[in-house]
Amino acid sequence: MELRDLEYFMTIVREGSLTGAAKALHLSQPGITRSLKVLEDELGKQLIIRGSRRVVLTEEGMVLRRRAEELLRLADRTKSEIMSPDTVIEGDIYICAGETKGIHFLTQAAKRLMNRHPGVRINISSGDRTDVTEELEKGLIDFGLLLEPIAATQYDFIPIPYEDVWGVIMRRDAPLAKQEAVRPEDLIGLPLILPRGGDYQKTGSRILGLKPEQIHVAATYSLIFNAGLMAADGIGYVVGLDQILELGEQSELCFRPLEPAVTGRMNVVWKRYQMMSRQAEAFLEELRES
Repeated sequence: MELRDLEYFMTIVREGSLTGAAKALHLSQPGITRSLKVLEDELGKQLIIRGSRRVVLTEEGMVLRRRAEELLRLADRTKSEIMSPDTVIEGDIYICAGETKGIHFLTQAAKRLMNRHPGVRINISSGDRTDVTEELEKGLIDFGLLLEPIAATQYDFIPIPYEDVWGVIMRRDAPLAKQEAVRPEDLIGLPLILPRGGDYQKTGSRILGLKPEQIHVAATYSLIFNAGLMAADGIGYVVGLDQILELGEQSELCFRPLEPAVTGRMNVVWKRYQMMSRQAEAFLEELRES
């Protein structure tokens, strides 16, 4: 499977037609058609259906689109790292992080590194534990930011000097909003909105200290902004971290910490034994020093 054919395929997807792809790539349409046929013959599957206005991806085409994005991104990273001059620290650093104020630790370190090496670029994407670990395993990011626990056999890590506070985000007119703090037993039987990933009851049990059968999961989330919308619409109570959503006096939502207090330590993680680019090594050194 040639990278060129994958690039042509992704252009067809982006432009919505073979004609549009040919125009964008400054190629003839027969050339684009031949490239698509090569892919379909090699895979033994039809990848697109030509509609009256736009192409439609088959199920196999949607799978290839996801994988092609990863392969082309990894190819671009590899090319950039190899072609970078040996004496110069420049290029991209890729980070995937959960939502936390602790991200300031990374961005402040990045700013210091970029002051010394202006050619460095920082790329931060948002994601939960599932997103971070998947992208680390695929080699698509250099670093992730994860709450404990950390799989020490898979990753090296540095704890950052910041702890998040767990609590409950709810509507201001909810009965529990009258309390200054929420006890885990207050949540038994209530519809909860929990962080996505793994066994939801076990995740809730680890945070709240309740038995899995005492936890009613109404919904899950990967980004707390969406969880806040669900809470505002009355779907349930969000179990999440403090100081992420803006919950001023004008907000219809409020945050109440858990009692006794439950905190989580964030860690910068990277894949054990991986080869790092020069810019990633420089960033790691900056993190260690700070």
